[in-house]
Parts: sequence; C-alpha cells; structure tokens
Amino acid sequence: MPWVDPTGQDTWRVRYRRADGTIASIPGFSDETTANNYIDDMETDKRRGKWIDPTGGRTTVAEWVEDWIDSLDIDQRTEENYRSFLKVHIVPRWGATALADVANSKVRSWEKNLRQSGLADSTVVSIMKCFSLTLSDAADESLIDANPIQNRRRGRRRRIQRRPRQVWAEPREVLALSDQIALCYGPGGAVLATTAGWTGARWGELVGLQRPNLHLYDDNTGKIVVDPDIGALHEPGSGGLFLGPPKTEASARDISLPPCLVMLLRAHLESHDHPHVFVTPQFELHRRSNFGRRAFRPAADGNARKVDPHVRLHAAKPGLKFHGLRHSHKTWMIDDGIPEIAQALRLGHVLQDKVQETYSHVADSVEQRLLESMQTRWEKAVAGSSTPLEQCTWRAAAA
Repeated sequence: MPWVDPTGQDTWRVRYRRADGTIASIPGFSDETTANNYIDDMETDKRRGKWIDPTGGRTTVAEWVEDWIDSLDIDQRTEENYRSFLKVHIVPRWGATALADVANSKVRSWEKNLRQSGLADSTVVSIMKCFSLTLSDAADESLIDANPIQNRRRGRRRRIQRRPRQVWAEPREVLALSDQIALCYGPGGAVLATTAGWTGARWGELVGLQRPNLHLYDDNTGKIVVDPDIGALHEPGSGGLFLGPPKTEASARDISLPPCLVMLLRAHLESHDHPHVFVTPQFELHRRSNFGRRAFRPAADGNARKVDPHVRLHAAKPGLKFHGLRHSHKTWMIDDGIPEIAQALRLGHVLQDKVQETYSHVADSVEQRLLESMQTRWEKAVAGSSTPLEQCTWRAAAA
C-alpha cells in the first residue's frame, strides 16, 4: 500500500514498494491531500492494469537501447543497420534523455535536421523507424505510457521523389556485356552475368550458389535450387561473408535453366573445384563492390576516358547495374507473354492478389514455353553478336 511522506517544508512525496521489494518514490506534491489523491488514482489504475511506474520513464534512451538491441531476434544485416543508426544518430542526440522526456515535437524537429544535413530520405525514414521501434518496445515493457512518436498531422507537403527507372538490357546487350567482362575480368564473371540475365536470380542467390544446388542433366535440362536456409551469400557491414536465407520466403525456389545455360555452366564447373559455383579469378567468394568496380562497371560503361587501359572496352549498356539484369529478365518474360504467376515464381516474388497466388499454378507447358523463349533469345543474341566466337571462348560451350 503506498504512503505519503513529507520531504521538506510544504513538499510531499508518495512512496511505494515495487514488485522486487525495493522502495520507490514520486516527489513534487505541494500538500498531503494532493499526494493522497495521487495514491487513490494510482490504486485505481493498478486495478485496471493501466498504471505505469513513473520511475521507469527516468531510464535514459542510452540505457534502454543497450538492452533493447541485444534482445532483438532479427537477421544480422538488419541488426547491424540498427546498431549503426543507434551509434551514429540516435544515442548522440537522445542518449542522455529520459524516455519519459522524449516528445514528438522534439523528435520531428530532429528529423527535419537530419533531412537538412544531406541524408537521403530513405536513410532518415530508416533511422526514424528504428527510434520508433525502441520507444514502442519501451512502452510494451511499461517504461512509458506510449510511443511518443506520432504520425504527422500537418507540415509542408514534400515533393515525392520518383525513383529513376531501372536500366535494363536486351539479350544482345547482356551478351556484349558478358563478352567485355570476360576480357577485363575473366570468363567466370561472364558466365555469372549471363546466368543473371537468363534466370533473373539475385546477386546473393548466384554468388551464394553451391555445387549441390546446381543440377545439370544429360538432356541439357537443369535447375538452380535456392535453399531456404543457406540460399544466399550475405555481405554485412562488418565485412564478413556468410550464407543465410534468401530475401524472402518466396525467394526459396527452383529456377529452371534453358539449354544454353546448362551447357555454359557445365563447362564453367570444370574450370575450378571450389564448392561455390561462382568465384573470383583467385577462387575466392565474390564481393559485390569488387565485382562492380573491376568487372561490371567497366564492361557496362566502357573505359573510353581511361588512358592506356590494359584492355580497351566499349560501353555495352551505360548505367546498367547488376540488379538491372533481373529487371531485364522480367521484361523479356513480359514481352514473351509469360503468365504473371510464372514470372513471380521464377523471380521469387509474392503476388499482391493472394487469391491468384493461392489458386494459380504453372503448367509444364508454360514452363517449357518460357525456357524455349529464353533459348531463342540466346540464339538470336549470339547470331547478332559483332564479336567473333574465337575472341569470346567463354561461350563456346553453348555455341
């Protein structure tokens, strides 16, 4: 039962015993009657299950987030992002602030300053999401009444920044890109880019692909199996590489291969004995930035401005990114009239229409038509290539 104590001339406090047996106090009452009225309200809220111990709100943001981040059960990349947001942005500004003193207006002012500092909108949104999660969980732990960060009700309307359209490539352009990668980087990089273009698989799914998950059959059919547990290579900010789940549950899938890829990959596997299908010329695991700098960007953009390069490269598709190969594959399937459900299953996408996703199936004839169209695109790209086959021996196996 709480009780009242005088703390000085004309000041009173409410004292109470916590569940762990320790005694806490709430000071600042001007007279005994006001303190007793608070006890009455406190007892009523306790019976309703709505009372929040105000001493919990005195916990600082820095004290709370230290325990909070260690309690999360999230993937490694997300945890590293959260730790970075806390260390670089949230704790320097709010670390010494008590949870109960975090006000929505102050947080919104801080958000505005973050935007004005030059941070990308997407980064600011991620920082705010992280901070809001910490406060929501503090409310769930009854340290504060509620998350003080509320949705905006007013303010200057921001111009919506449209994302630039993803550059995609025709099959002949992907082939030209791969030819140039072979020249400046090596044939393995060329096969990697070609596989991306003709399957639509993600970077992590391809560089994380291990030999047991690549099936190549004698009749020139085959498939890539994206494992639900170790189907992608992850490259967190800490610098280490590890195998883990692909992007989403739907990303765990089988990707059928046209004959051209089966033949290319069969020859490619004979070029090394590494457990992973795609490795660097030094037989190490790929890193996205290294491959982009050494192989993909020079091949896509050319090196006309570079003085006396080791290999002179002509621009195959300026602005194209590795992820653009995935967009290219999607565009090819649309152009070939492949049903949306077949596209989604091949790319590991989730359909917005749950009914269609549940009751739509891909017939064998549709899958065969898809593979035939990809094989035709390969043959036309090879026929239209301006590079003689003897200069690009990496694709001789599929000639």
